[in-house]
Amino acid sequence: MTRLFGTDGVRGLANRDLTAELALDLSVAAAHVLADAGDFADHRPFAVVGRDPRASGEFLEAAVVAGLASAGIDVLLVGVAPTPAIAYLTASTGADLGVMLSASHNAMPDNGIKFFARGGHKLADDIEDAIENRLEEPWDRPTGAAVGRVKNATHLIEDYIAHVLQTTSQSLAGLRVVVDAANGAASYAAPEVYRRAGADVIEIHCAPDGININDNCGSTHMGDLQRAVVEYGAHVGVAHDGDADRFLAVDANGEIVDGDQIIAIIALAMRDADTLVNNTVVGTVMANLGFKLAMQREGINLIETAVGDRYVLEAMRDGGFNLGGEQSGHVILSEFATTGDGTLTALQLLARVAASGKSLAELSSVMTRLPQVLINVKGVDKTRISSSAALSDIVATIEAELAGEGRVLLRPSGTEPLVRVMVEAPTAEIAQSSAERIAAVVTAELAL
Repeated sequence: MTRLFGTDGVRGLANRDLTAELALDLSVAAAHVLADAGDFADHRPFAVVGRDPRASGEFLEAAVVAGLASAGIDVLLVGVAPTPAIAYLTASTGADLGVMLSASHNAMPDNGIKFFARGGHKLADDIEDAIENRLEEPWDRPTGAAVGRVKNATHLIEDYIAHVLQTTSQSLAGLRVVVDAANGAASYAAPEVYRRAGADVIEIHCAPDGININDNCGSTHMGDLQRAVVEYGAHVGVAHDGDADRFLAVDANGEIVDGDQIIAIIALAMRDADTLVNNTVVGTVMANLGFKLAMQREGINLIETAVGDRYVLEAMRDGGFNLGGEQSGHVILSEFATTGDGTLTALQLLARVAASGKSLAELSSVMTRLPQVLINVKGVDKTRISSSAALSDIVATIEAELAGEGRVLLRPSGTEPLVRVMVEAPTAEIAQSSAERIAAVVTAELAL
């Protein structure tokens, strides 16, 4: 049987793959696995629940709340909030579990459910497996006063905003910032954080209507933000995805500053402040070779993991490190957060710009990006990727042609039905042609 949980919770087409029935069953199973393990001598078990603005989130939220309450779990209903806000509030309120309904950067018709354990941490694989194993199992249902109660807790978003703001004392006065929240979960919280920190904030795509989330906006479609930064003469542009667990930036020239560059800038700031634990950063195998070379030149250690912020988090926890992230803009500052937090990371980057007196373009020049091409090949059977001799041959051929001046990475997506082909090379033309050659073989070999 195919595993229900992917690399970031359970995702699928809402009301087809991810139904109200599945959401309810998952919530009951999660309540049994996560809440039943606690000691409730001094409190009733309770959960924090939030969502992004997708229309499907409304009925899925109702199903999740019904499942939790029917299992005897009280619910604090936060409403529309960033994923990292739910992680933080799960920890700060002492909740026994947290639930976030979002498909992050996916298109509006999709949705997802991710769970947080006590302390606001993402679930380990064995806990997710335990939840799957307890789906639809017989159980004793509480009755009377033992059923869960539901409370409106939308005010808790202010606690999250206050938490993010206290992570730096640096004023952003004098900075003009354009914020594109992807019409998503941070449409209120992110601009409010930067504004309260002193920045002159201009908002675009911060008006969610349930349908327009990630629709040609946000961190996956940055054209509008690039134009707005130049048009308004802004110092920095900030782009979030639908659930705001990540962000990308735009400099004053309208050039994109990606997650590798953001991590490099913050790493140097933390090193200079002597706050970078063991002088080490955790990244993934997808990090640009230019990032790796920059860290090596600056004397900063780099630990690489598989793709996915959960794996970055695991490595950070295992080694006690406090900075890690991905090129996509998932950045984890574990001193302040248990998961990637785009609003928090953006605030730290803006604070570095303000404190240094340098432009974002100057700061991001710490690394030189090798041309990188990523092709997502859809309509293929990603489970056969490791068994294709033809794929192995074309990858070996391309690697030989690059002769150590680039690299190839071929991997199945953990959240979508596709295979990702990534090539770095000395020139954009070589990267593009090499990636297209590999993608053609993927299409031919793995066609459904």
